[in-house]
Amino acid sequence: MAVTAGVRKPAGRPERQWLGQWNSSVTSYYLLVGATALLLIIGLVMVLSSSTVTSIAAGESPYAEGLKQARFALIGLPLMLVAARLPVRWYKRLAWPALVVAIALQSLTLVPALGRAAGSNVGWIHVGGVTVQPAEIAKLALALWLGAVLGRKQHLLGSVGHALVPAVPGALVVFGLVMAGNDLGTAMIVAGLVAGAMWVAGAPARLLLPLGAAGAAAVVLYAVVDNSNRMSRILATYGGCTDPGGECYQSLHGLYGLGTGGLFGVGLGASREKWRYLPEAHNDFIFAILGEELGLLGTLSVLALFVALGVAMARVVRRHPDPFVKITTAAVACWIVGQAFLNIGVVVGVFPVIGVPLPLVSAGGSALVATMVALGMVISFARSEPGAAEALAARDGVVRRSMAVLGRGRRDAR
Repeated sequence: MAVTAGVRKPAGRPERQWLGQWNSSVTSYYLLVGATALLLIIGLVMVLSSSTVTSIAAGESPYAEGLKQARFALIGLPLMLVAARLPVRWYKRLAWPALVVAIALQSLTLVPALGRAAGSNVGWIHVGGVTVQPAEIAKLALALWLGAVLGRKQHLLGSVGHALVPAVPGALVVFGLVMAGNDLGTAMIVAGLVAGAMWVAGAPARLLLPLGAAGAAAVVLYAVVDNSNRMSRILATYGGCTDPGGECYQSLHGLYGLGTGGLFGVGLGASREKWRYLPEAHNDFIFAILGEELGLLGTLSVLALFVALGVAMARVVRRHPDPFVKITTAAVACWIVGQAFLNIGVVVGVFPVIGVPLPLVSAGGSALVATMVALGMVISFARSEPGAAEALAARDGVVRRSMAVLGRGRRDAR
């Protein structure tokens, strides 16, 4: 009789092992957690680095803007952890109340005593010493609400009437309130969020195509007729820069920053453009400062992290059985990843200057907290993928047993 007890089985092929890990039920979870954490850390570092000069010029500490962003991150972190632990059924219950609250808050921006403007956009409210941008809350609430209403009637969406009502009227209310504040960039993100939700829900193409065409025509008409400043930005981007000190000034200096950085960058904190040459260096154009200080490798790393977020959310959409989760996750993906690539496209000169921040990286408290909560929600969805809860519980058990063994070993050593 052959003895086989000591014979080792041949190891599996590396590509098969990698494929097995990729198809694991917890891959989406770890991609979301890892990419979110890294982008948050990069954002805190870059806000501090890019804002020091403007903070000093304002008579404040050089760390003022960085500390403010860190405070918002500390507010968002426990909210994100709670969101990552809430079960799916709670999100379904919150959908309608969240939309009602978001619409009410967005309406307050139009009240002269409460509304605050930044440039030509009126999109903030100031109450009790706190300034909030309700549109960021509205994005999260709208994603939740669309998941609830479209997921519940998904089998009826082949009918144009069922696909339209109540999803399109509800979305138009949010869109209209944002546009009433003259915030075209945020309105475009809201439109993309709605389009992603309806596409994944299975709304018919004969509805989506006319809606998309009407939305694009409305944006062009608004830019051409209602706002000469926006039209001059479009002409400066696509018609050539005729006045380097005019509408293309910000875009040119963003490109100067990216070009100066080269492959490895000039070094963290050593940017020249942040010395008040580049407007909104710590906000909408922070990607230019990142490219200047950390170089091409830094910008590609940030791009890769947003791609990882997109891939992880696409996995959740593909693998989760609940239509509510699929639709809500698709809406959040179009919001966060779409906004990231729109912001980056503006900085590299593909799009005209629109005025949307880079999620998790740009300065801005409302945007940061809302994005962290939204990603916490998607992490909760990833935890409820088939087999994910069991796999995570098993790994937690292994960690606890390992820590117990280490603790016993230390006590025995004493």
